[in-house]
Amino acid sequence: MVKCHSNRYGWNVETVYDSYGRQYRAVGNRMTIFHDIPGLYLLSGFIIGVLTGMTGTGGGALMTPLLIIFFGIHPVTAVGTDLLYASITKASGTVVHAWNRTVDWKVVGWLAAGSVPMTALTLVTLYYLDIHGNTTQTLVTKILGVALFLTAISLIFRKQLEQIYEKHTGNMTARLIRNLTILTGAVLGVLVSISSVGAGAIGVTALILLYPEMPIATIVGSGIAHAVPLTLIAGLGHWALGSIDWKLLVALLMGSIPGIIIGSLLSARIPEIVVRVTLSVTLMIICAKFWFL
Repeated sequence: MVKCHSNRYGWNVETVYDSYGRQYRAVGNRMTIFHDIPGLYLLSGFIIGVLTGMTGTGGGALMTPLLIIFFGIHPVTAVGTDLLYASITKASGTVVHAWNRTVDWKVVGWLAAGSVPMTALTLVTLYYLDIHGNTTQTLVTKILGVALFLTAISLIFRKQLEQIYEKHTGNMTARLIRNLTILTGAVLGVLVSISSVGAGAIGVTALILLYPEMPIATIVGSGIAHAVPLTLIAGLGHWALGSIDWKLLVALLMGSIPGIIIGSLLSARIPEIVVRVTLSVTLMIICAKFWFL
C-alpha cells in the first residue's frame, strides 16, 4: 500500500493505492477546532440519540449536517459513517417492534423491492463520479439540502399533507398501493444513499398517506425495519468505496445508545409538536446553509 496526502478543494485528503496502482480508499476531513475532541463525538451521539428517542425521526437529518458543519468531516465520509450508525441503532428498534408485532413485513418487502436496486445503482453512480472528488461533494451537499427540506416539510405539515391527500385521492386499488410503495422505496434508496437522510420522517409520512388505516405503531415499526437493510446496504457500499470513519462510528454509538433510551423515557413528558417544530426549524436553517452559504 502507498499513501499520498493532498489538499483537495479545502479538504485534507489521504489517498491509499494498492500494489497495482489502483486507488484503494481516500479519506478526507476539513480541520476544525472541534475535530480532535473525542468527547464531543460521544456528546453529539447522545444528544441526537435523545432527540431520535423522543420523535422517532431526525437522526440522520441532524447527524450528517453536524458532522460536516461542526466537525469538518468530509461530506461523503459523514454520509457513509452515518449510514452504518443508523443501521446498527435501528436494528435494535426493529427487534423491539418485531417482538411487539408492530411490523408489516409485506410492506417492508415492497419498500425494499424499490430501495435495494436503487441503492446499488446510486452507489455505482457515486463510484464513477469519483466519490471523494469535488463533483460528488457538491452533489452530496445539494441533495442533502433537498432531503433536509423535505424532511422538515413532512415534520411540520404532516397533518395538512394527510388532509390534502385524502381530499384529492379516491379509493386506490391494492395493486396501485403496492406500486406506490415500491416507488417510495426507490426514492428513499436514492436520497438515503447520497445524503443518509429521509428514511425516518419522509418514509413514515409516505406510509401514513398510503396506509391510513394502519396503526401508527405499525407504520413506525415498518419504517424502522425497512431502514435497516436500506442503511446497511448503503453503508456497506460506502465502506467498499472507502468512506467510513470507524473510530467516529464507535464514538457516536457509545453516545447514542444511552441517549435513545433516555429520549424514549422523555417522549411521554414532552409534547411531540414542540420537538417536531424545533427540529424542523433547525433543519431549515441547515438546509439554507448547504444551498446558499
